Amino acid sequence: MNELFNLTGKVAVITGGNRGIGKSIATGLASAGANIVVIARNVGEDVLEEIRQEGVDVIGINFDLSNFQEYESLVQKVIAEFGKVDILVNNAGVQIRHPSVEFPKNDWDTVIDINTNAVFFLCQAFGKHMLEQKSGKIINLASMLSFEGGYLVPAYAASKGAVKQFTQSLSNEWAKFGINVNCIAPGYFETEMNTAIIEDEKRYNSILERIPAGRWGKPEDLKGAAIFLASSASDYMNGFTIAVDGGYLGR
Repeated sequence: MNELFNLTGKVAVITGGNRGIGKSIATGLASAGANIVVIARNVGEDVLEEIRQEGVDVIGINFDLSNFQEYESLVQKVIAEFGKVDILVNNAGVQIRHPSVEFPKNDWDTVIDINTNAVFFLCQAFGKHMLEQKSGKIINLASMLSFEGGYLVPAYAASKGAVKQFTQSLSNEWAKFGINVNCIAPGYFETEMNTAIIEDEKRYNSILERIPAGRWGKPEDLKGAAIFLASSASDYMNGFTIAVDGGYLGR
């Protein structure tokens, strides 16, 4: 059974892997044996060293995901280092809050560019390599707002709804080539992105009351789902979104 989840020798690329959920996923995949590439604006050596403690090879690449024209060179840099890419985790994202009637276009464009466009075009860039090797696992980070509208976050809801939908589109095209494309939808997690909600006691508690597990999520709660979707245990799972939400959507 353990062999199903063994990632020894695999190469995993994680965007936004320098903190929070991305860092937890990176350490989780490393604990299963995967070599790790952390992509972020500023990758700290302390983060790489923490992942390296799992006994795997790790590199960090400082990269701005808004530089779409540089994606192909990013892929080639990873391949030059490790020779292949087996797993792509599109975790990096941004959140900007405004009332919808006031939402500025530049903020809308920023959210859509990083949360939607970057995810799709990274899938495209790394997917070309995976299609050549006829294998690969792509894990896109969706959200509770892939299913709901949220409050003061129309751009984020739109971006994460799109990620869920084009994950299914990619899966329809690529499943027959041995590439699994799926999503993880985290519930409400105690991360930096949710600071505004966490600091709003009334909002925080209203969400907490709806979570059957009785607590907000912690980044380490996502390790198991990530390992599952990155491993051969999920070889017949295509285009699906796994909610890791303490039961929130079930309410």
